[in-house]
Amino acid sequence: MSECCLGSSPYVAHYAPVLTPSFSFKGSVETVGNRFRTWGKSVAEATKKAVDIAGNTWHHLKTSPSLSDAAMGRITRATKVLAQGGPESIFRSTFEIVPDEQLQHSYACYLSTSSGPVMGVLYVSTANIAYCSDNLVLHKFENQAECSCLKVVIPLHQLKAVNPSVSRSNPGEKYIQIISIDDHEFWFMGFLNYNGAVQCLQGALHAGSISLGRWQTS
Repeated sequence: MSECCLGSSPYVAHYAPVLTPSFSFKGSVETVGNRFRTWGKSVAEATKKAVDIAGNTWHHLKTSPSLSDAAMGRITRATKVLAQGGPESIFRSTFEIVPDEQLQHSYACYLSTSSGPVMGVLYVSTANIAYCSDNLVLHKFENQAECSCLKVVIPLHQLKAVNPSVSRSNPGEKYIQIISIDDHEFWFMGFLNYNGAVQCLQGALHAGSISLGRWQTS
């Protein structure tokens, strides 16, 4: 369990995880196995894409302090997504949704904190960029330690910049810095689909700037 510290950012929230009785890990493993086998066959048909996926997956797992915990976390997450009806369903049950908001994409990744990277999922919708940790994190509130899930929500019209970067010493280490218009910074890393995330987030930044312009002129 990680201890999280992201300062007093207005975009960060901690919440107790919602238990979903309908979710059964053991009951869905066979379905997940079938999905992984299908995924494996598709990857084999595109060598270059397979190399990119393998590299991203390896660095995704290496980002975690525990390789085995990261691998099990991803399998558990995939099973949960299947059991609960897909990313859209999880997104709507995790965050407060504004009218007509639609999920566009979701990306497995890590959020950088003062105590280390926290595994979770980054969601990009038509209204927000939102992140939720997969596991409980330890944080301090009024001098008391509490365990809860970590959420970050940034409305698109609050976006200032999306900056992709690559480590010079290790090109496999890729990051995305997200900055709000009031200069709060968030660093994400260990993406399973880095290029897709960069493209989607930059599209969200463009959409947010258009939305902000309309809001300022209204």
